[in-house]
Order: sequence, then C-alpha cells, then structure tokens
Amino acid sequence: MTKRTTFKLITSMVLVMLLIVLTACGNSGTNANPKQTTLDFLWFSDGKEGEVIKEIIKEYEQTNTKVKINLIEVGFKDIQTKLKTMLSGGKPPALSRVTDTGSFANQAVDLTPYVDNADQFEDQFIDSLKPYYVINDKLVAAPMDVTANGLIYNKTLFDKAGVKVPTSPDQVWTWDEYTAALKEVMDKGGARYGMVWDVTPHRWSTLLYQNGGSILTEDGTAAAINSEAGIRSMEQFKQLHQEGIMPESVWLGGENPNNLFRSGTVATHWAGNWMISNYKDITDFEWGVTYMPKGTQRSSVPGGKFLMAFKGSGYEQEAAEFIEYLTSKEVNSKYNQESLFMSPRKDSSVLNYEFGKEMFEIFADELKNSSPLAANDWSRQTIISKISTDLKNNIVEVLSDKATPQEALDRTAKLINEAIGSQ
Repeated sequence: MTKRTTFKLITSMVLVMLLIVLTACGNSGTNANPKQTTLDFLWFSDGKEGEVIKEIIKEYEQTNTKVKINLIEVGFKDIQTKLKTMLSGGKPPALSRVTDTGSFANQAVDLTPYVDNADQFEDQFIDSLKPYYVINDKLVAAPMDVTANGLIYNKTLFDKAGVKVPTSPDQVWTWDEYTAALKEVMDKGGARYGMVWDVTPHRWSTLLYQNGGSILTEDGTAAAINSEAGIRSMEQFKQLHQEGIMPESVWLGGENPNNLFRSGTVATHWAGNWMISNYKDITDFEWGVTYMPKGTQRSSVPGGKFLMAFKGSGYEQEAAEFIEYLTSKEVNSKYNQESLFMSPRKDSSVLNYEFGKEMFEIFADELKNSSPLAANDWSRQTIISKISTDLKNNIVEVLSDKATPQEALDRTAKLINEAIGSQ
C-alpha cells in the first residue's frame, strides 16, 4: 500500500466517523435511524386508553414511516412532576397528555400556524372546552376527551338493602334523600361506608355548584368561594365524614378510593366517567351509574384531557401533525369509543360503546344539567392551577379540625384574588 493510498483510506475513515457523530448529535440520541424522527410522548392512563393509544400510534407509524412515537408512560399522580422536570431540565417532550393546561401554557407550542384554519379547528369541539385550550389567544392544546363527575354505585349492596336508585332525571334525590339512602344501605345492605369521594378539589366542587356556589364570580374578577353556599358545602362535606358515611382514610390518610369501591364494601363512588372503563373488570358484585343528588340545583363539573406540544423539542411541526391526526373525527371517535370515554367533538357525541352505553347517557345528562359557573371556573386554568392545591389543603384543614369552614375558605379566597391580581 502506497503512502498516497494509506492517506486516502485514513481520510475516508475519519469522514465516516465524523458523519456518524454529527448524525447522532443532530438527533439528540433518540433516533437510531437518521431518516426517522422520534417524538417523545408523555402519557398516563386511567383505564384501558393506554392500550388504545398504542394501537393508534402503530397505525400512524405504518402510514408515516419517518415518524416514530416514543410513548413514555407514568402514573397520573406523577405526570405533573415528570413534565415539570423535563421542561426545567431543557429536555421537553414533543407531546404530552395533560389535564392542567394553564400550568404549561407558556411552554406549549401555539398550534395556530400549524393548522389550516384555527377557527375551524376550534369549532370542531364542544364550546365549553375552548377556554381550557385557547389561552391568551393562543391554541396551546387540543381536547382529546371530555369528562364529567358522576355517581357510581354498588348495585349488589343497594339491592340487598332494598333501596332503589333514581332511574330518570325526574327521580333525582335531594341531598337529604341521598344521605338517608346511604345510611339504609349501610344498615341493611352491610356497606362499610356510604361513599368515597376522589381527593381533588375538582370533584369536591361538584357539591359547591349543587349548592349554588362557585369558586369565582361570573366575570372572573374576584373570588366567590367563601360565600354562604361555599360555607354550607364545606360543612356538609365535613358532616359526611363525622357521621361515618365517608371514611377519613381517603382525604386524611391518602387511601385510594378506587380500591375501597373495588373491595365491594362502599355503596357509592363520586368519580369521573373514566371510571366506567376502570371498573369494567369488576366481577365480585354488580355496579352501575345513577344520578347525583341535587342541592339548590343539579350540577356536575366538566373537564377533559388535552394534547399539548412543547417548544424546544425540535419537532414542533411533527407534533402538531400528530395532534391533528389524533383529534380528527375518525381517530378521536375510535379512541373514545374503545377507551369508554366521551368525545369532545361535536360530531361524535353519540358513540357505539361496547360496554356501559346507558351509563354514558347518565354522565352526559349530568353534564347537560351542570351549572354554567362550573365550566366558567375550571376553564380559567391560569388561575385555577395556582390555587388548586391550596384549596385541597384547606379542605383537609377543615376535616382535621385545624380550621373552620369560614377560615379555610377566606384563606382560599385571598389566594384566588392574589392569583387574579397577578394575571
């Protein structure tokens, strides 16, 4: 081998090595194939939707061979922390499923320039959800499903006690009738507890709206939670614990209400419609969905889960295209029908569920009969996200006798007004 040939060979090897290094750096170490884009997608599951989204991703990758979706699954309770860690560490995921759009609106990609027509895109979805994903005139997310709070009950325990549940809207219990029914199921049906209630201020606020209250004034310029209705709701919630209808172990001890209901010893569970999917595998007893009781009015609380793309991932265009795909009529209907969720799309309000179709109709009726102030409050995510944890802690303070309802709600109102003032 001549010196000239040896030089050419070494030069070629150096160039090849340099090309490999540059390719690896350009793809942040996530792409084995330099022609393929990998999108990190942060995800949590309440029920079977994790399996459904994997199937949808597989279908997407088959027709979009240059894109690979890396689904990063974490528990619901960990999603906020995980996402904040990734963002603060300078390594945002391309996509995430979120419930709290307000907390991440500043880091989110404005999808407006990525969709053909922003107004038409938004018009596909239920109007009440718009404030959740259009923040400061920016399209920061897209709705994936819509949720409602409702009442799941243990049919076996109610039948054993001989207690009938409402089967139509005109039979809805008053709160006095509801608590009397629970006591009867505890006495005659052998229920250990009358009810469990998810540990979230969102679920707690159902009682607030049923009593005619709200977190904010209608125009959103001031706190309204420390009203007479708010005080009554807090007192009522505490009384349910004091009378042993609700276990202290959930709100004060962190016990999982889902597990308690699954044990077959609890008469009712105040939860969201996604629990239909979660409880589908229960075989030890019969269960169903009935109407929530009313205070001065009926009300549920609307909510939803959203898809968000993040600035700085390097794959904003690809993430936006995937969001459009997931929220399209065909894909979104498949996702919600098979996951046993409710679609946020106006043209997919009636789905052919393989399980619990009549239960979804009750949840939909709860949503239809909800106080408009519920959506008005919870859609103001930039305020709600700042006070949500404090509200939960203040409810716990009342339950543990460390504050009166008035003191706890006055403190909450002060924080709400500070959050409004900081906007």
